[in-house]
Amino acid sequence: MALPGEDAHRKLAPLIRINELNNLDMSKLTPSQAGVMAIFYPGEDKQTRLVLILRKTYKGVHSNQVGFPGGRIEVEDKDLEETALRETEEEVGIHRNDIEVLKKLTKLYIPPSNFWVQPYLGILHKTPKMIPQETEVEAILEVKLSEFLNDQSMITENLSTYYANNIEVPAYKLNGHVVWGATGMMLSEIRELLLKI
Repeated sequence: MALPGEDAHRKLAPLIRINELNNLDMSKLTPSQAGVMAIFYPGEDKQTRLVLILRKTYKGVHSNQVGFPGGRIEVEDKDLEETALRETEEEVGIHRNDIEVLKKLTKLYIPPSNFWVQPYLGILHKTPKMIPQETEVEAILEVKLSEFLNDQSMITENLSTYYANNIEVPAYKLNGHVVWGATGMMLSEIRELLLKI
């Protein structure tokens, strides 16, 4: 199945981000590389769920934001898929061998942190026992697929970030958290893929 790609990303991108991406000269940038994993699994109640994490508060552009498990590529990783699997195991305790990677999704450039992020879609065939990484993860969010696909989860929110004050952003409201920015953009592609099935 073809990926919805950047068209899906832009549906959840703030106008300021769309303008920024339109004016970027990628040949002048040397972004870092990262891999993240979007994992669906059966919950104890037999409902399909998605794993997201709330990051700790720290001095950085993604402090206290909701994201996917994942992170920066390390020298021992053979590729970004291995990065995403390793980081997922470290951050939420899901063993990499338990994850069936279904698809590489559309990579996304994140200007505030100068990262190219490669997302992957994966599934588990059993309910995982998850443990948040003490140093990086404030909480693990187990989002019901039904909540994610519900149109009412799509909202518009006024937010202030380190680069702009009181901007209107398209977002998701999931498990009581506002999920926006790069994570929202990646979720938009995943949502469009799921709705095609």
